[in-house]
Amino acid sequence: METWRLLPTGKYSPAKNMALDEAVMIAHSRGLVPPTVRFYGWDPPTLSIGYFQRVSEVDFDALAAKGIGFVRRPTGGRAVLHDREVTYSIVITESHPMMPRSVNESYRILSMGLVNGFRNLGLEATMVSLASEADKEKYESLGSSACFDSPSWYELVVEGRKITGSAQTRQHGVILQHGSILLDLDVDLLFSVLYFSSEKLRQRVKASFTDKAVSIRQIAGRDVTFEEAEQAFRRGFETGLNVRLEPGELTDEERALTDELIETKYSTSQWNEKR
Repeated sequence: METWRLLPTGKYSPAKNMALDEAVMIAHSRGLVPPTVRFYGWDPPTLSIGYFQRVSEVDFDALAAKGIGFVRRPTGGRAVLHDREVTYSIVITESHPMMPRSVNESYRILSMGLVNGFRNLGLEATMVSLASEADKEKYESLGSSACFDSPSWYELVVEGRKITGSAQTRQHGVILQHGSILLDLDVDLLFSVLYFSSEKLRQRVKASFTDKAVSIRQIAGRDVTFEEAEQAFRRGFETGLNVRLEPGELTDEERALTDELIETKYSTSQWNEKR
């Protein structure tokens, strides 16, 4: 059984969380660290948008009024409100024997850790493959700028509703996959910080979103703490990926890279508002 590194959990700023994920990816590409899993939170609660998403879809006045942070992810996808959730990230080389060449299939493999994590919490999550026209129609989006309103290939759903959102980037021969595991969901808050051309459209899209997204609290019927979820998904990744997660620390190089990426990238308007 292969041993991967598990980094300590922490709640960090928007810029630091994204810088940390990228720093680990760079260090792994240089052969300095093993495959790595991280679970983390956000301080303050943060709206992140996808790499290709337009910044015009965000209501920055509302973000400021509500004290919500903002960052652009290095991965694709749409807006996610990181608040009542556990965020995970996985860093592994594309050439790893476990990893298929296909992006979609690599999602499927890595998401087995999520499937087992939900089972550890007593929830039966399934992977959705939008291979058929019927599935595409069932889960099609109204075009919302918010994530979770429709699952992607091999995203996880519980009782027909999306419960995680994941995204990938591939750089330096390394896969970074990260995503949100929803402990609870404040739909009103999410839609209050996104821009819509009319209130009617906001309410229409929000109603569709509510039908297609769900949190652990809604399905389990109880509050699941960050710590309980973290332990469930740690065991889930070990079982689903057939690896052992050994607690470790950031290297000095990773810390230096993180500081550099915060200053030159993730805290700058050039990065966060470039589209």
